[in-house]
Amino acid sequence: MKKALLILLLVGSLILPACTNMSKTQQGAVSGGALGAGAGLGISALTGGSLGMGAVIGGALGAVAGGLYGDEKQKQE
Repeated sequence: MKKALLILLLVGSLILPACTNMSKTQQGAVSGGALGAGAGLGISALTGGSLGMGAVIGGALGAVAGGLYGDEKQKQE
């Protein structure tokens, strides 16, 4: 669990600074993916499921939701 959390934090710290030159859609997808992966990892840890699968599914769903949200914000501008 600690190793997976450390990897997630390391990847997040490398990805998030690169968001400055992205569109709102891209920023939303990256942020949503990171948050979704963290949430999926946490939920899997609490329920006793596969940590990797929880992170992958959560990340995918978060990226889609974040991309849709960012796209909507971009259309409003």
